[in-house]
Amino acid sequence: MKRFDVLVVGAGPAGLAAAHAAMEQGALVGVVDDNPHAGGQIWRGDPEQQSDPRARQLWAALSSSRRMVFLPQTRVLYALQPGHLLVQTPSASATLHYNKLVLATGARERLLPFPGWTLPGVTGAGGLQALSKGGYPLQGKRVVVAGSGPLLLAVATTLRGKGAHIVAIVEQASTPALLRFGAGLLATPSKITQALQLGAQLRGVPYLRNSYVLSAQGDGTLQSVQIQRSGVPEVETLQCDYLACGYGLLPNVELAQALGCATAAENGQAVVRVDELQLTSVAGIYCAGEGTGVGGVDLALAEGRIAGLAASGHEVLARESIAQRTYWKKFAARLARAFALRPELRTLAGDDTIVCRCEDVCHGDLRTHTGWRSAKLQTRCGMGPCQGRICGGATEVLYGWRPDAVRLPVSPARISSIID
Repeated sequence: MKRFDVLVVGAGPAGLAAAHAAMEQGALVGVVDDNPHAGGQIWRGDPEQQSDPRARQLWAALSSSRRMVFLPQTRVLYALQPGHLLVQTPSASATLHYNKLVLATGARERLLPFPGWTLPGVTGAGGLQALSKGGYPLQGKRVVVAGSGPLLLAVATTLRGKGAHIVAIVEQASTPALLRFGAGLLATPSKITQALQLGAQLRGVPYLRNSYVLSAQGDGTLQSVQIQRSGVPEVETLQCDYLACGYGLLPNVELAQALGCATAAENGQAVVRVDELQLTSVAGIYCAGEGTGVGGVDLALAEGRIAGLAASGHEVLARESIAQRTYWKKFAARLARAFALRPELRTLAGDDTIVCRCEDVCHGDLRTHTGWRSAKLQTRCGMGPCQGRICGGATEVLYGWRPDAVRLPVSPARISSIID
């Protein structure tokens, strides 16, 4: 059994910031992540190779310290008892003991169903970005990037850098909302710089505002997508090899819920409820980053530092970062308002459109049910390998449902890991 003063679950920006803050105060820190490298999704691959100097600095400090143990390719299954987590590696299972726990489990993409979204070649926006960072070949491929949020720009930049031809960026947010968001960037000058850099890297790429994907078409694989532009009666067809489509992010709150942490609704999403020092409703368990509400890397770093300092017993130091967190929370609020989903997205799925991809459950099978539990019992929606992580976000938008329980183990597990 490995023992840590502070155990951090998640090695993205929030997790690394928490680990670094706790380690600086003399704590023995463990960092668990299910990826082979630290960095999370935004710093995916290896923090040392990122253009963001904060990634390199955090990882350099952590990896050179004897007070930090990094446990890659390690999944949390469930809590055996308070202060103990059962985890699984590719070859074994183990029990980790902690005095304090920091959850920095990040977020996942929200995918919404439309006709043809299950065709090969249709992926999540961040999903295709992650594949490309892992070496998936996109040289010369035609890609439409669609959905909502600044992530689309980052995805398009990455894919273009890998040799893909970006046919268009299709953003569902309205032009007035985007203009208000752009004006609001005056309050965060660093984001203006970032936006200008992305704009320069995407020069010549059509940016279709107030537009959304109606359907994806192809004979066995994706060949084209149909786009609806607001105020334009004609449907536009774009030929492409890939459609990278994502409608924002959903906080990963399943582990927190399994540990008994209270959640709350924020911007139509379930988030982990925390106090001013990132402490959850369960004593000794903190949460930082996208799990408390989607807000970007700067907010995640601020929350991670607060959580790490508080978890290591230095609350006075932790409070010094509250002003910075407040600053970035205001940016997160502007982000949520600007990229709120338009109502038309709820009407795209036909009765034969699959909503639950694991169990092949269609919209027509679900829309007559009154809630998640009823649909789950009668159609098996949400009972496949992803345990509702994909279709749960879709059913929340389409029907207003929200999963009412978390099934253990939190991550897929070998039988031997559970019965050992």
